[in-house]
Amino acid sequence: MEQHSTRAPERAATGAAANDAERLPPRQAPPPRRLSERHQIVIVGGGAGGLELATRLGDTLGRKGKADVILIDKARTHFWKPHLHEIAAGSMDLHVHDVSYMAQSRWHGFRYRMGEMIGLDRARREVIVAPYIAETGEEVTPLRSIAYDTLIIAIGSLTNDFGTPGVKDHAIALETPQQADQFNRRLVNAFIRAHAQHEERRPEQLKVAIIGAGATGVELAAELHNTTRTLVSYNLDSIDPERDMKIVLIEAADRILPALPERLSSSAQKLLVQRGVEVRAGARVAAVEANGVQLASGEFLPAELVVWAAGVKAPEFLKEIGGLESNRLNQLVVHPTLQTTRDENIFALGDCAAAPWLGKEGALAPPRAQAAHQQASHLVKQINRRLAGKSLKDWHYRDFGSLVSLGEYSTVGNLMGGLIGGNIWMEGLFARIMYLSLYQMHQVALHGYWKTALDTLARLITRRTTPRVKLH
Repeated sequence: MEQHSTRAPERAATGAAANDAERLPPRQAPPPRRLSERHQIVIVGGGAGGLELATRLGDTLGRKGKADVILIDKARTHFWKPHLHEIAAGSMDLHVHDVSYMAQSRWHGFRYRMGEMIGLDRARREVIVAPYIAETGEEVTPLRSIAYDTLIIAIGSLTNDFGTPGVKDHAIALETPQQADQFNRRLVNAFIRAHAQHEERRPEQLKVAIIGAGATGVELAAELHNTTRTLVSYNLDSIDPERDMKIVLIEAADRILPALPERLSSSAQKLLVQRGVEVRAGARVAAVEANGVQLASGEFLPAELVVWAAGVKAPEFLKEIGGLESNRLNQLVVHPTLQTTRDENIFALGDCAAAPWLGKEGALAPPRAQAAHQQASHLVKQINRRLAGKSLKDWHYRDFGSLVSLGEYSTVGNLMGGLIGGNIWMEGLFARIMYLSLYQMHQVALHGYWKTALDTLARLITRRTTPRVKLH
């Protein structure tokens, strides 16, 4: 095991880091002391994998004084990304289900540092973190560096607009809880505006176009069908959702859910069509405009709201950071041990990692929550082996199937692998229960069984006293 250094864990600085090879600008004040002489583990990104890893390492190493565990994230709270479509549709309240990083770190023996990683000095083993600027323009935290002995990058992914004109200006991506919440506010405002107006409605009014029929797009379409009908029941009686509301799901591939088995895709499309969702498979988007979507075929689809849910890629800055190897989707290329190919002290997990799927020639592990969860569990053992000076083991992805929610009472999917000894196709209420259990498993990983059970019970009780959809 390498010798511990005495580098300062955080250092205030002026100016900006022009590139990763350059040293930080001169310090304004003496640097604070290193947290301790213990091994310093830094995790960048508090998503599903990153926060689970920080929590478990904090419990097993941080609390026991075996290592210092630090989590860096530019947000203050964590939200489970597979549920963003429910925030957008209004069927879930963000502030009921988010997790405070400060509170989680206090309860689980790690330290949280707010900020966005903008650079990496591999020679000095330091992560460069941008200043955090409040909405008022006030600097909350300065430009600084945080030292590491082991670094884990887990910053997730972004949607890929493939350079399509108008996407950045006229479409909403569901990458963050804030974007999902923004879409919900615009949706509610659109319904209130349509209810109050006296003039004839425009062609695009109360029309929603969802570009990309992967899991996020399909689940959002189904959830919107349900919540918009509940929304109009709150005295928006001049709106007939069957007549006035329209949802169009657009997919460039020849079927929806193209990454999942065809049988699952067919079942999902059948249920969507039954709910009145218009499915456009094999339709390539040429441009997004202020009042709709232009298809490559020349057809124009009017829409007041456009959601871009097509394609994923890792953040752009990863392709040049610290000289680490990355692929065309900006993902960091890693060995089966999850170590980056050019630095054994740096690991990557989740959507930002191009991790090999051992047993499948040339395949990479898919960008799914179950992959991030498995990688986080594996890295807990890896870090312990690393601290003990033992050789690291390869990570093996296990595909347990896929579940796609189509509203409160319906889900389609399949379970497979060692969990059940085969492949079971499911649909309906049982599949819905299994889908909900995935979120509960994530909650248990963060809070344990008792707190998860009590939180779930409390939400069931308070749900009786709140609207079924978010109205503000």
